[in-house]
Amino acid sequence: MDERLKKYSDVEHCPVRNVIAHFSTKWGLLVLSMLGEMRSMRFNEILHTLPDISPKVLSFTLKSLETDGLVVRKAYPSVPPKVEYSITAKGDSLMPIIGSLVSWGVSQLGRPN
Repeated sequence: MDERLKKYSDVEHCPVRNVIAHFSTKWGLLVLSMLGEMRSMRFNEILHTLPDISPKVLSFTLKSLETDGLVVRKAYPSVPPKVEYSITAKGDSLMPIIGSLVSWGVSQLGRPN
């Protein structure tokens, strides 16, 4: 095997697999993009903005982004409970890359009808 291809065979350390694993669903990038633009949002704001996501999937997505250090969750001691999700500096560092990916998609694939 060509030495340049060995990194792709190493399942645990493959650079492509490791990056894609964090964004393997459409929701991770979408939620991160929204938080990058809005800076912070409440759970229900995100849920109402994305009518085709279930609360369970949104909760899982936010927890995953939080675990990766891309989003921070802040709970306020109030009744009813208030929780906000904000993008972190690490998440913010992805915004230019996501923007480039979206721009490429629009120019190469066109806008969906």
